Amino acid sequence: SVVVPSVRRVPPESLSPRAKSHNYLNLIMADLEAKVQDPEAWAILLDNRGFLTEGIGSNIFTIKNEVIYTPKEQYVLGGISRETAIELANSLGLSVVEKDIDIFDAYTADEIFLTSTSLCICGVSKIQGRQMPHEGPSGPITKALMNAYVDLVEYDWIGQYLKQLED
Repeated sequence: SVVVPSVRRVPPESLSPRAKSHNYLNLIMADLEAKVQDPEAWAILLDNRGFLTEGIGSNIFTIKNEVIYTPKEQYVLGGISRETAIELANSLGLSVVEKDIDIFDAYTADEIFLTSTSLCICGVSKIQGRQMPHEGPSGPITKALMNAYVDLVEYDWIGQYLKQLED
């Protein structure tokens, strides 16, 4: 689940999102606000123009009509997990477009997923309490990307996680 808190991301004109030093306070504040609304949610911040940016260590992707959208790199930390997801999408023949994504785009998306070092690729079941149109936490394109990621790293993160839940 994703929550868009009232805390905004620091504009890139003030501090580059690629600066990993002392650039996390607003992300932490946003995460705390999101956890009040939903203890399991990930916060994704808006920029000062009202477009989705990123969360604490995570990037957001929306999918509409089999096209994947992600915020422009100038507004996010374009990390390895984000780049890997883009490369995997391209290898599956999917188009990836970097653009400004507003909250309406997210509300009307067919699927949403997050990437991060800890999550790898993770489907989103709700945004702002609104259920995504697919069954379960991930839609078909997100599932395909998750499977491609497992094949790439040759380690079944999902299977290991589910096994831990059983133990």
